[in-house]
Amino acid sequence: MMHEITVRHTFEAAHRLPHLPGKCTSLHGHSWSVVVTVAAPALDERGMVVEFGAFKTLLRGWIDDRLDHGAMLGGDDPLAAMLGEHGRVFSMPRWWPTVESVARLLGEVASELLATVPRAPQARVIRVDLTETAANGASWVA
Repeated sequence: MMHEITVRHTFEAAHRLPHLPGKCTSLHGHSWSVVVTVAAPALDERGMVVEFGAFKTLLRGWIDDRLDHGAMLGGDDPLAAMLGEHGRVFSMPRWWPTVESVARLLGEVASELLATVPRAPQARVIRVDLTETAANGASWVA
């Protein structure tokens, strides 16, 4: 048996994918929606997978402080320096900010944040579902 909880959040962010052909080479924005799922084989002594308040505050805060109303760019993107002088830029040094790589980033961040809050033994982030539009999305599964 597994117990699961989910934390949902939305944010507004721009990105561009100059390494791909087509219109996504241009800087453009999306209304992103993320669902992070945490699972544990047993509940803790309080009957919980994770202390919701602490986890969602940290996760939503990380997203709001770094991604919301900013631009996500690849580490080699020549726009990063110029845009950074005028607003929020989150540089993804290892990947371009595809919906798949942003889902992976959020999975890694959520896992790091989960380790800092009260949780059931063996609780872990098992899935991140991310949409960039009503029609397009990606999942990261641990």
